[in-house]
Amino acid sequence: METFIHQFFQQLINGISLGSIYALIALGYTMIYGIIKLINFAHGDIYMLGAYFGFFATTQLGMPFIPAIIFSMACAAVVGVIIERVAYRPMRNAPRIAILITAIGVSFLLEYGMILLVSPQPRTFPAVFSATVYHMGPLVANSQQLVILLSAIILMAVLTYIVNRTKAGKAMRAVSFDADAARLMGINIDRVISTTFALGSALAAAGGVLVGVYYNSIDPLMGMMPGLKAFVAAVLGGIGIIPGAMMGGIILGIVEAMVSGFLSSTFRDAAAFAILIIILLYKPAGLLGKHTREKV
Repeated sequence: METFIHQFFQQLINGISLGSIYALIALGYTMIYGIIKLINFAHGDIYMLGAYFGFFATTQLGMPFIPAIIFSMACAAVVGVIIERVAYRPMRNAPRIAILITAIGVSFLLEYGMILLVSPQPRTFPAVFSATVYHMGPLVANSQQLVILLSAIILMAVLTYIVNRTKAGKAMRAVSFDADAARLMGINIDRVISTTFALGSALAAAGGVLVGVYYNSIDPLMGMMPGLKAFVAAVLGGIGIIPGAMMGGIILGIVEAMVSGFLSSTFRDAAAFAILIIILLYKPAGLLGKHTREKV
């Protein structure tokens, strides 16, 4: 029994660390959906680009960890704005299915474009700081897990401040609530949407750099599965709801860690998508979402 408790808390530490990365990616999904009702399936590939920007910053520019993550977030924000301007803005009044297909097309373009540019071979992410192991009784945590958790908390706090306390954040909430009324009040809708893409892409890039630091390996297809799982996390918490994305990411990370620890790591992906099926069957609005009847 004691061994079970130790293993449970150890997997809890691992799950919170993994879940905080899912939460960072899920925030981008949920913000973009909240503003323009688009499931941006290219978002996982922005996370992959962020990892490569961080890799370039550390290996070619010799940057330490914090400047590298800021550089990566800035580059990914620019890419996110360009993608919105080129691929999504012309399709804004198109049928939903057309925008969804465009998002999938952008995803493949980024993945195979990176394979062409940097080769499909995985790259070893440099050790940007030494991994110190901390023993808390029978539990073990390393400095990388603590950095991931701390970085995620800081970034989520900054995002919450931007959305709730700044003029841009108020504009985002207004557009999310009623875009037509916001436009009549003089809010520049295009600028708000570009800002949303920039913020979401920057958070995903931060997640990519943190994963590179933690797993020491990056490759052009690394964004596919985390992108889908972050989508599951966003749906789990309530897509379009920022606290829901954070909560969904943490819950998903903990469930995956528990399944890996107590059953088998081969079932962890299945567990994530089983959660998606269950939540869509029994609470389609998500844990924090309210059920609203669509007007016809």
